[in-house]
This record gives sequence, structure tokens and C-alpha cells, in this order.
Amino acid sequence: MARGGSRTKLPPPYLRRVWMPERVADAAAPTAGRDLYPFNIPLFGDPAFEIRFEKPATILVGENGSGKSTLLEAIAVLAGFSDGGGGYGHTPVGRSDISGTDGGVLADALRAAWLPKIGKGFFFRAETFFSLARYIDQAAHDVGAGRPDYLSWSHGEGFLNFFEERADQQGIYIFDEPESALSPSRQFDFLKLLRRIQHANNSQVIMATHSPILMALPDADLWQISPLGIEPTRLEDTAHYRLYREFIEYPHETVEAMIE
Repeated sequence: MARGGSRTKLPPPYLRRVWMPERVADAAAPTAGRDLYPFNIPLFGDPAFEIRFEKPATILVGENGSGKSTLLEAIAVLAGFSDGGGGYGHTPVGRSDISGTDGGVLADALRAAWLPKIGKGFFFRAETFFSLARYIDQAAHDVGAGRPDYLSWSHGEGFLNFFEERADQQGIYIFDEPESALSPSRQFDFLKLLRRIQHANNSQVIMATHSPILMALPDADLWQISPLGIEPTRLEDTAHYRLYREFIEYPHETVEAMIE
């Protein structure tokens, strides 16, 4: 596991590749094999599953249930985080309070290639951020460092303030649908933060999102997850973009068509 103090002068991406050796996946689910969740998700049922990270920022897009959040959980575990969210050593949220142990189970079946594995970062999950912020506030108070007081802000502002303080720090940052905490205008503020991280060129970002605004981050790799697997795509080719464009151009007609 990476340690909190490890650093490198090498540029990102640090996590270069994640893949699933078939024999390892089968061993991870000895009773039901690939019929066992999460291996029954088409993305992870493919013995050739692999994703390569070639840029400092990688964005995953897919429908609910496609496996993108479970994949992020597994990557977080491989990086040394809890699948419940947080940074190194943050365990204020019990696994029973979130989506289960799917990420940990999947991580046991995955292999990761790093150059190098670094010891800083954070795994952001919208549903656990307040619990983690409370934990961090209290920990700072206990050591006499004052209280960051992230919880006195709205959810979105607390989230932005939290990462504003960390944007220049080397690490790997994993975001699971951060738009759930952000209004459309605040999503552009978050894009500015991600752009700042890109320009600093000392951190890696892996993000899953349903937001076309966040998908449009310049100089990022965009991957589409579908029943056919995972493959690179363009913003304009995603179902999310096409649906939003249809709604913007024909809002009333699109709503009528979708709800009938």
C-alpha cells in the first residue's frame, strides 16, 4: 500500500493500467464464478477487461448499473483508500452505510500497473462526503490545528472548498459523480479546479459522471461504458450529450416524448 508521505518527480498519470486476469476473477468468486455480483455486470464478465490511463485526467461515462461506480471503488481500494471514500487513513464511514463491499471484492480480482504508486490523494463519494468532512474537522481540532469547518457551507461549496485546498498537492483524485453536489454554474467552478490540477501536472484525476459539462474537460480521455464493454468516445457521441441537446433545442417536445 502506498504511504502518505511518498512523492515522485515523475508526471502523471501514475496509475497506468487496470486489468482482470481471468484466472484471478474466477478464483475471487469460487462458488458462483462469473454469475456472482459484481462479476455478472457485463463490464467485469469480460475476461479481457482492461482500461489504460494515458492522460492525467480520465472520465468514465455510462448508465446507472453499468459498473462505473463499482470500478471507481475498486480503483480506490487498489490505490490504498477505503471504498467508502476519503483519503489515506480515513475510515469514518462503515461499509454497511454505503454500497456494500463490491469495490473491495472487485479489487481482489484486478491487477494494477503504477509508475509509480504515490501516497497522496482522495476518493470522493457524494453520499459520504459530509461524514468524512466531519471526521476531518474533528481530527484537525483534536491535534490543535483548528477546524477547517467544511460543514458550515452548503454541500457543494464545502466540497469545492475542500478540494480547493488540495488542488496543488500531488496525488490521485477519484471522483464518483461529483455533479450531485454541484449546481450547473458550480460545475464550471469545479472544471476550473480540475484545469488547475491539470496545469500543476502533478496529480491524476479519475472521474465518473453523468454531466456533459464535466465530460467536456479539455485534454481528458473520455471512456464510454456499455453492455459491449469500455471504449474511448467523444462528448458529442455520448447518450447524455445527445439527450441534453435534444432537450435544449426542443424542451417541451422532449419532455412530452419521454414521459408518455
